[in-house]
Amino acid sequence: MVKVITAVSIIAISGAALAKDERAGLRDRLEKSDEPRILFVGNSYSFKLPKVLARITQHGGRQIFVEGVTRGGWTLEKHARSNETLTRIRDGKWDVVVLQEQSQRPSFSRKQRERDMNPHVQMLAAEIRRSGALPVLFQTWGRRDGDRANRESFPGDTFEKMQKRLIAGYHEAAVVAGHALIVPVGEAWAAEVKKGRGQRLFAKDGSHPSAAGVEFSARVFNDFFFGN
Repeated sequence: MVKVITAVSIIAISGAALAKDERAGLRDRLEKSDEPRILFVGNSYSFKLPKVLARITQHGGRQIFVEGVTRGGWTLEKHARSNETLTRIRDGKWDVVVLQEQSQRPSFSRKQRERDMNPHVQMLAAEIRRSGALPVLFQTWGRRDGDRANRESFPGDTFEKMQKRLIAGYHEAAVVAGHALIVPVGEAWAAEVKKGRGQRLFAKDGSHPSAAGVEFSARVFNDFFFGN
C-alpha cells in the first residue's frame, strides 16, 4: 500500500518539526542562563502565576526572574495596542514572553478568532522575537460549567466541550505566531477533571483558578520550562 502525503500532511509535519526546534531552542536558552527572565502578558488568569512559579523553581534549586503585565479582563488585542505592554516587552531583555488570551476568545468560531485574536497574537509574537525573546502561549482551561455567557452559541456547553475548542484555538494561534510553543495548562486541568480531581482547581466562580489551581498551573509551567 502506497502512503500518499498530501499538502496538508506536509504542512503538519513541517509545523511539528518547527515546534520541536522551538522547544529545543527554549530549553537550551533557559539552561544557559544563570537567571532566566520570563514575562507573563495576560489578565487575571495570570495574576498570581509569576510569584508562584518563581517560588517553585527556587525550591528546585533554580533562580528565575518573573514578572507580569496583566490587567483584569484584558485581551491580547488590548495588550497589542498598549504602549505599556509593548515597552515592557521591548525593554525587559526577556528570555521568554508568555501570552495568555482572554479566557473565551480562543474558544470562539474561527471567523471570530481570525478577526479578534490571531492578528494580535501574530503582532505580539513578532514584537517578542524582535526584542530577542521567545514567545510562548499559555493555553488556559475551560470554565467549570462551560461558557454560560454564550449559551446561544454553545447550547449545552460543558468544560470538556469548551476545553476542546480552546485547544483548537490555541493551536491555530501558535501557527500564526510562527509555530510558537504552547504550554498545555488547560490539557493538564482536563486530565485532573477526568480523574475527578478538577473541582479543587477552580475558584467559586467556576472560571478563575483557586490557590490550588494557581499552584497546579505553575507546576505545569515549571515542568515545561525546566523538566526532563
